Amino acid sequence: MKKTAILSAAAMLAFLAAPGRAEDARELVKLPEMMQEHMLGNMRDHLKALNEILEALSKGDVDKAGSIAEKRLGMSSLALHGSAHLAKFMPEGMQAIGTQMHKSASRFVIAAKNAELSPDREALHETYGALKEVTDNCIACHAAYRLR
Repeated sequence: MKKTAILSAAAMLAFLAAPGRAEDARELVKLPEMMQEHMLGNMRDHLKALNEILEALSKGDVDKAGSIAEKRLGMSSLALHGSAHLAKFMPEGMQAIGTQMHKSASRFVIAAKNAELSPDREALHETYGALKEVTDNCIACHAAYRLR
């Protein structure tokens, strides 16, 4: 049985790597190699920040979650990520989604602070809804654009 599972996994990997599979329809964003690596590093840090926000929320530390969100994802983080240098290489739609992601992160901070002041279930739901708005933008961008 194990041998069959291994063969099935190997067959799936071969299928996924097959040259005849459908092309990626997302828009290719051409960046100089150094800028591409910088952007990918930013996105990895965004994912890490989201994980740290969830960890802080799971421990009830709204202040820490808000601080991470604003410093690493919110409007205050734009200079940290070198967004002014990257923006000129990005299609207008990609820029718009990125801006909305940063604005959503800053709005999350407000929702989280409000939830701390009014610790009922509805405020908690609003906090997680605000965090979902951040990730909605990540999903939209990754669904529409690619770097490679």
